[in-house]
Amino acid sequence: MTQEAITPATALRRLGLALVAALILLVTLVLPAEYGRDPTGIGKLLGLTALHAKAEPAALPAQTVQLNNVTGGNDQVTSLPVGDGRDPVPLPNPKVHQLQAQAPRTDTLTIKLGVDEKTEIKAQLAEGKMMVYSWSVTGGNVYVDFHGHSPTLGERFWVRYLEADGISSGNGSLVAPFAGEHGWYWLNVSEQPITITLKVTGYQDKLINYGLLH
Repeated sequence: MTQEAITPATALRRLGLALVAALILLVTLVLPAEYGRDPTGIGKLLGLTALHAKAEPAALPAQTVQLNNVTGGNDQVTSLPVGDGRDPVPLPNPKVHQLQAQAPRTDTLTIKLGVDEKTEIKAQLAEGKMMVYSWSVTGGNVYVDFHGHSPTLGERFWVRYLEADGISSGNGSLVAPFAGEHGWYWLNVSEQPITITLKVTGYQDKLINYGLLH
């Protein structure tokens, strides 16, 4: 039996038919099922767009919070009129000074971390309250994430004040932008155990030691 020779015209025709068939499958089946696009409406009839919707993760509802500017405003003091020096220039934000009923407290903690161990220490602060902190590492370096969060603002809400890797000390101050927990996540990135010494002075209600994290 003699095999029929395929002419160039026949090959092109077959290639064209294959491309058309592939395009039809793409538009009617692949796009609705994989990408949720259904230009012909066939995907909806076959239930393919519903498959795509099930595969998509549910979007989290939008969340907004209101944070007060507890220390800002003093950048405008230079534009205020100055008199003859007998009267003070009014503060744009009087919250920069807060009279307290008691002296600031000082809390000191010592934390030991093995290799790759991590911990979290938080200061509980009311909105607008201040703390001054200093910490140092003996024996190595850490990754640190200094951040704050508040259960009343939602589990997904948190802010970052500082992130650093491979360091052995930190010093600074914080005026809490909202009531909640504000503090440090430390990860030992050294090849040996380390000791972290933390000192916090201010108007924190307390320090919370979450211990070793898993």
